[in-house]
Amino acid sequence: MRILQHAKLIENSVYNSLGIYYNPGMTFAKLAEYFEKLEETSSRLALIDILSKLFDEVKSDEIAQVCYLLQGRVAPFYEPLEIGMSEKLVAAALARAFGVKREQVLKEYGSVGDLGVVALRLTSIAQGKLPKNKLPVDEVFETLRGIAQTTGEGTVEKKVSTLAGLLGKVDGVSAKHLVRVPLGTSRLGIGDPTILDAFAKLKLGDKSKRKLLEGAYNKVSDLGLIGETLWKGGLKAVEGLEVTVGRPIRSQLCERITDPKTILEKYGGEVHVQYKYDGFRVQIHKNGDSIRLFSRNLEETTPMFPDIIKGVLAQVKAKSAILDSEALAYNPQSEEFLPFQETTKRRRKYGIEEMAIKLPLKAFVFDIMYLNGKSLMEKSLESRIKSLEQTIKGDDVLIPQPGEITDSPERIQELFDDALTKGLEGLIVKRPDSKYEAGARNFNWVKLKRHSNGELKDTIDCVILGYVYGRGKRVSFGAGALLVGVYDNKNDEFVTVSKIGTGLTDEEWREIHKRADKIKVDKRPARVNSILVPSVWIAPEIVIEVLADEITRSPVHTAGKTDSEPGYALRFPRLVKFRGSDKQAEDATTVKELIEMYKLQFKK
Repeated sequence: MRILQHAKLIENSVYNSLGIYYNPGMTFAKLAEYFEKLEETSSRLALIDILSKLFDEVKSDEIAQVCYLLQGRVAPFYEPLEIGMSEKLVAAALARAFGVKREQVLKEYGSVGDLGVVALRLTSIAQGKLPKNKLPVDEVFETLRGIAQTTGEGTVEKKVSTLAGLLGKVDGVSAKHLVRVPLGTSRLGIGDPTILDAFAKLKLGDKSKRKLLEGAYNKVSDLGLIGETLWKGGLKAVEGLEVTVGRPIRSQLCERITDPKTILEKYGGEVHVQYKYDGFRVQIHKNGDSIRLFSRNLEETTPMFPDIIKGVLAQVKAKSAILDSEALAYNPQSEEFLPFQETTKRRRKYGIEEMAIKLPLKAFVFDIMYLNGKSLMEKSLESRIKSLEQTIKGDDVLIPQPGEITDSPERIQELFDDALTKGLEGLIVKRPDSKYEAGARNFNWVKLKRHSNGELKDTIDCVILGYVYGRGKRVSFGAGALLVGVYDNKNDEFVTVSKIGTGLTDEEWREIHKRADKIKVDKRPARVNSILVPSVWIAPEIVIEVLADEITRSPVHTAGKTDSEPGYALRFPRLVKFRGSDKQAEDATTVKELIEMYKLQFKK
């Protein structure tokens, strides 16, 4: 870091000696001012405008760093690089930077619930004592990245002292947003589509041209790379970005149709049918003997699943490959697959080997997107399935799912009934000639899950948007009802569908309150569209699975609401389970899906 700073000083003096104005780039103080504006707005359109103005001031060699900091990161989501500082360690850094006791910082934190606000207050008190340097963004970013990369003896002390040193050089607003990065609590309320909208508005002239960037983003899963490529090479360079082993592809998703005849009518001929497994998505990347695994939300999960890694090394007969799979826990004693709640026990950081023996995983591989140096995403599903069958040998850990092609509604129903008998969720039905469309949710893939006589039997993935204070017995839980919504992917916002007060145990109510309070915000988030106002708003991050008796129309809920039509709502909803970290909020049920489910209720 000192070498980097010294080099910048030399460069600065050379430019000055030549009489040339030196532009050191954006300062972190300026970036923090933009963060403050983003946090204060409650309008998504305003978010796009603010981001566009911010990006207009950012140089090409800074844009990637700014994108990661906007996400509260020092690397793309798929890189397993975490700063690794708890609230207590950040409090220790604040105490050291401002000459107070850690207990005082923690007491203040307990009062306001945000270490960023505590940092702002402490900086204001010490403002006259501490010199405030105009640190460039890249210096702050590299320092934070250095903290994340710190390992070995004395790691904790090094991290605390480095962060404390950085805090001693910045102003109050900068300190507020700086400490939130190690904690992963940016509170900016920005989704990836919003950043892409701002890119499009600034560089392509209109935010509606976001789609021109999304295709590449879905292949590389890296907003920093998209920004840097766009700044340096324009749209053509972005469109030239390709799939790479070791960098996850955003998963293709399903729409839903709930009867075989309708599916065949929509596809107009033969369909490809595979079983639908209730586990978690595992995208497998093989490059020689190097294996990396990624979750549906782009998190690297490689260390968690040593059994899958062994299976890949033994069964995948290719130098390089990217495979799409669903992993389920398996009980070797009873020879049965276990429910989702059991499977999620495998997502852990400790006791991995022991749990791998107790709950071994089977990975059902249903697609292949890359093989021996070439992308297969433009190939038809039929062609990809042939490559899949040739690539995986045996079914010890990886179990190939070639499925079958049929044009018979009776055969689809037979396979569906067989899936339910096996304890599975249902079927995935696909167009045989379809490409693999990264990040897309369309009718090339549809899921067929149980339903009956027009009643709503399928579950809905909802996002918790806030909670209402409890009454009576629930006063002690903190939360008495949840305000939940679904995702409107067209407008990149979350819209309400229900309040939920049933289906949770006493312990789950306490857990909700505990988790929600870590991400509560002072006002409605900019990407939340709601008429109802809960006691406490929270950032839209927690996904839950909900079952309801039916979908109805409601003037008080905003899902699908227009100026002339009421919204859609859930009747008698109850919580089934938490989705954990396998789904991002943007992967929740969409408004479009909800409306389709509403229509299907009336088809007998």
